[in-house]
Amino acid sequence: MIHYKTPAQIERIRQSALLVSKTLGMLARELKPGVTGLYLDRLAEEYIRDHGGIPGFKGLYDFPNTLCISPNDQVVHGIPTDKPFREGDIVSIDCGVLMNGYYGDHAFTFAVGEIEPETRQLLEETKNALYKGIEQMRTGRRVGDISHAIQQHAESFGYGVVRELVGHGLGRKMHEDPPVPNYGRRGSGKKIKEGLVLAIEPMINRGTPRIVQYPDGWTIKTADGQPSAHFEHDVAVVNGKPEILSTFYYIYDALGIASDEEDAYRKKPLILEKY
Repeated sequence: MIHYKTPAQIERIRQSALLVSKTLGMLARELKPGVTGLYLDRLAEEYIRDHGGIPGFKGLYDFPNTLCISPNDQVVHGIPTDKPFREGDIVSIDCGVLMNGYYGDHAFTFAVGEIEPETRQLLEETKNALYKGIEQMRTGRRVGDISHAIQQHAESFGYGVVRELVGHGLGRKMHEDPPVPNYGRRGSGKKIKEGLVLAIEPMINRGTPRIVQYPDGWTIKTADGQPSAHFEHDVAVVNGKPEILSTFYYIYDALGIASDEEDAYRKKPLILEKY
């Protein structure tokens, strides 16, 4: 069952999503060669709790940590470890927050120093695929339009689109209906209506779309060992159009990157608060 959100509920989700965004921005300043996932995980939990939130992943389905940290050929759901990151790694960090009764859920794949040009393109085009999907989130269209747009963009570069893992509705629960695959037919799936809130999250591999799971029961990696990228935004349908509730701008501010990629999906320009 899909739970459509009121404007007041959307604002609560926005506050949770923005705390995730600020957390990722803080982590962007810390992620460098020699840093470990467990160190980032401790920082994130402390930051979230200090700002009035509860780590949304820790304990959810018995997941043991605040962050899912998935380097290189890991797709998603990686458990943070004490292995230091190295120059040339890519690291997907997925973070959730529960605050005021509503969840935020947001992910970004970071480059650690200089990375291979082919891998940098994978990151850029996975993020571009995310925005292709967001553009389709309008009243009267269908979830399959989001899915098709993501798949079409990713596969035009020869990338593998993961089938087994999908985006989802978001609200009082971390995972609500409807599921949002990253592949599908245009015109298929649930109709998009006012008040729908989705976590849209392309998971795109440089090689095969096939995946395997680690014995830990959580970590998912590519079957061929090629890199994978993961980007996620929380998006609401407001006045018939997509409005992004999360932001990458805190990350970009930390990394010194200028971008206006989200501006078309906001009622007004986002003013970054101190974090």
